[in-house]
Formats: sequence, C-alpha cells, structure tokens
Amino acid sequence: MWIEAPEIACRAKPGQFVMILCGGNSILRRPISIHQASDNKIAILYARIGSGTDWLANQKDNGQIDILGPLGNGYIIPSDAKKLLLVAGGMGIAPLLFLSDTAAGCGKKVTLILGAQKAAMVLPDKLLPVGVQQIVTTDDGSMGRKGRATDLLSDYRDDADMVFACGPAPMYYTIYKQNLLKNKPCQISLEVRMACGMGVCYGCTIKTKQGLKQVCHDGPVFNFNDILWDELTDI
Repeated sequence: MWIEAPEIACRAKPGQFVMILCGGNSILRRPISIHQASDNKIAILYARIGSGTDWLANQKDNGQIDILGPLGNGYIIPSDAKKLLLVAGGMGIAPLLFLSDTAAGCGKKVTLILGAQKAAMVLPDKLLPVGVQQIVTTDDGSMGRKGRATDLLSDYRDDADMVFACGPAPMYYTIYKQNLLKNKPCQISLEVRMACGMGVCYGCTIKTKQGLKQVCHDGPVFNFNDILWDELTDI
C-alpha cells in the first residue's frame, strides 16, 4: 500500500517503521515497517492475517488513515562496507527492499537471500534495484531451493563485508545456536509486539549486553551480538 505522507517520506530511513491506527475495534496502533519511500509517499508491505491488516486491505484509493512515523532507529551502512548480504525471512523482506534501494544507490554490491513459505509470497525480481542478486528459498520447494533462508547463509557469508537481516525471532535463534555468522558483523531488525511505538509503555523491552532496551525506541535495529538470545521470550 502506498500512502501519501510527505513529512514521513522525507525523513524515513531503512529499518524504521510507522504506527498505524487500523480502525474498526482496534485501540492500539499496529507497527509496520517502511517498505519503500519515494518523493512524498511511503509504501508498506503486510500480510492479511488479522482484523487490523484486514481493515487495511479494505481501504479505498484516496481514503485517509491515521499514521505516526518514522519511528525507531534504522540500519546503518558503514562507508567501508562494499559487499552487503541481506537475509530476509518471510515478511522480513519489507524493510530490506528499502535497504537494498539505499545500498544500491550508494554503489554497494547487494546480495539478497529471501526465504518464503511458497512461490506466491516471493518478492518479484522486477521490484529489486538493478544489480541486486536475489537467491530464493521456499518451505515447500515451489521456487528456488527448498528450505529456509538460514540454510544458505554460510554459502554467501564469507564474501560479504556485512550482513543485514530481518525475520522472525526463531530465524535469529537458529543463526545464534548454529553460529552461522562466524563473527561476521550483522545488524538485525527485531519483530516483537509493540503497544505505543515511542518508548513510553516499556511493553517491548528486551535484554541486551548493555542492559534493558526498548525495541521501539532503541531499535528495532540492533547489532546481532548485542542481544541476549537465550533471554528473548518471543522465540
């Protein structure tokens, strides 16, 4: 969905998110990653899986929605990192498309590993920036290699200067338990339940090596090795 939001579009960075009031009986806003930003608009990518996203899917052209953003801290691309490896699990592709756009525009070489449930949920190549290499895995083998995105991480890790990832907590826990990064620097975006999105309610607090952090305010992007993965309750 493309949303006309010039004040958000001009400030948005890859990895940041917006909080959307999804109408109906919803009281709390829904956190959704910024998928793309262009001129005076932003795009969001979502799966229709509940009352909130069902409400979003039923909105009409030229309608109005209540939205706050951009929120949180996004990905940081080091100037000396030339080759980037992006790892997306499922809907984790949402902020990583924005990141690939930004990285490609800075002259970086980008490789994207995308894991999806089935072929119908794979991001079309035509939406990727020119020059970005996409490697696909699907749970059912209907496209690309059968398996998960983490199955291919070790095949492409060594050639990258830095890894960026977004996906569900179990994907990160697999990377942690199997030591798939082998000390390669990695930034990840955490997907956790949020209530306020602005660091007020402390509902998205996690344990890190630097103490308690709020995903909405201090993240959602963190250095992979800063998270105490055995203490994360959403796995």
